[in-house]
Amino acid sequence: MSEERKETEAEGMTFPCRVCVRAMGLAEDDFDALVVEIVRRHCPDLGEGAVTLHPSRTGKYVSVNVVAEFHSREQLDALYDELTANERVLMRL
Repeated sequence: MSEERKETEAEGMTFPCRVCVRAMGLAEDDFDALVVEIVRRHCPDLGEGAVTLHPSRTGKYVSVNVVAEFHSREQLDALYDELTANERVLMRL
């Protein structure tokens, strides 16, 4: 088994795999579109029903959940880096 595969399995992920990426921000009209646009740059083949929205109790914030298939740890990390760098994304999981 290669060192890369051992490292991936040790982290609990074997690629390719489906991951639910969550980004939270202010509940503005275009926040979900922003998150989907960022995710599509890294995973262009989002399937039907891949995106769900969950507003906060007060309606001030929204969580955008996107289920996508990732083929490498680097691909997943690049997406998280771009989400983190965006000033409108307050938190990402």
